Amino acid sequence: MNMTVNGSSSWSCSSLINLEAGKIGSTVAFSLLLVVSLIGNLLIVLIVYKTPTLRKPINMLIANMAMSDLLFPIFTFPAYLADLHVDGGWLIIGGNLGQALCKLRLFGMYISSLVSVQSLVLITVNRFGAVVVPLRSPLITIKQCPFFIVATWIIAMAVYSPYLVVNKLVEYPGGVSCISQWRETFGGNANRNYMLVLVIVFFYTPFVLLAILYSVILIKLKRQAHPGEPSANAEEQRTKRIRSVLKMAIAIVLLDGLPHNPESKYVQRKQYNSRSKREI
Repeated sequence: MNMTVNGSSSWSCSSLINLEAGKIGSTVAFSLLLVVSLIGNLLIVLIVYKTPTLRKPINMLIANMAMSDLLFPIFTFPAYLADLHVDGGWLIIGGNLGQALCKLRLFGMYISSLVSVQSLVLITVNRFGAVVVPLRSPLITIKQCPFFIVATWIIAMAVYSPYLVVNKLVEYPGGVSCISQWRETFGGNANRNYMLVLVIVFFYTPFVLLAILYSVILIKLKRQAHPGEPSANAEEQRTKRIRSVLKMAIAIVLLDGLPHNPESKYVQRKQYNSRSKREI
């Protein structure tokens, strides 16, 4: 009997130690990610803004991505840390502030992703024009760039505006809960249809478009002919350009998928589970 009790006690202590160690590790990791993400993205924006020679369409679009990427850690990491250390997480906050946080958390996180995807598409389109039709004026000029940047934010906010309506903080005797009331607000299979259109239009379509445009760019670079007898130096430069574009293509196509993985899917699973339990 004593051996059983001692064994159970030692297992419980070991489990508690492992749990606390996991919490400490997660806290340190997410805190570092939050700080590095905020500092890194702010530096990109400041460098492009403060350096006139860098104010080119592609660099301005990269700065726009950095601005949008600031929203993701701001809305995601603090809430995760609160969930980790506080019973009920950030949901212990009620009233108007809790209601605002409930509506803005997913809204801010998702518009961050969509602004980044649109910026990647615009960068690719601009590069496509420079390589495939180099003699014509740029597809995105420095004067047009602010308009496109503002448009990416307007489109993202419009697309995800339903979250401002369906997300509500519901109070009950045991506390509060942030839930998405799609069925009550829009009826039927609104959530499923909305998600389906969203994934097709703003994930798969950009993904395919980026793949096609970069394929054409690579083909164009490989077929470029140099006047006269091509020197070894010219061939080496062309090879470097092709490798550079190929690396950029892989990075951009991967980045197009990252906003949807894995954190967004984690939140979507939590939402789905929450809706299932409450029959929303």
